[in-house]
Amino acid sequence: MNFDNYKVIPNYKTHKTDLFLAENEDILACEKTLNIAFDEDYKEYVLNYGSGILGGTYVRIYLPETIVLTMDEWKNRITEYWFWDEGKDVLTKDEVLHSIRIGDTYDGDEVILYKGEYFVLPRHSEMIYKTGNTLEETIAWLCSSGILTEAFPEREFEPFEPGELA
Repeated sequence: MNFDNYKVIPNYKTHKTDLFLAENEDILACEKTLNIAFDEDYKEYVLNYGSGILGGTYVRIYLPETIVLTMDEWKNRITEYWFWDEGKDVLTKDEVLHSIRIGDTYDGDEVILYKGEYFVLPRHSEMIYKTGNTLEETIAWLCSSGILTEAFPEREFEPFEPGELA
């Protein structure tokens, strides 16, 4: 887990660096509700950084309560607007519907967790990408691979209240 190089910057609206963190109880409740187990990276990230956006307004990782509260709406949307047939060899529609959405990007790409592995459903592509076995690997892929956006080195984290758009 290499989140130590992340720099917390002030929220552009409030100019504060107050963090909105998850608690262990929130993580455990989410895991129990959804019958999953988060990797240690996800837990570390939401316990130490929480709600916000990383990398110059690019990656947003959801708090456990947000995952639970938005799950039904997300699965309904995926069911209705499925278009990732080019990625069916990576994950099928049924597998995606049995996954957990744990984040997204500013561009509308969605980060999902399925059977302990992370994937991205791009907004502007029918492909599905396997991005790693940990959240750290997935964030590195999103920020450095150059596939969905131009690669960038900064790891600035801008906190914001859950539900607030960055």
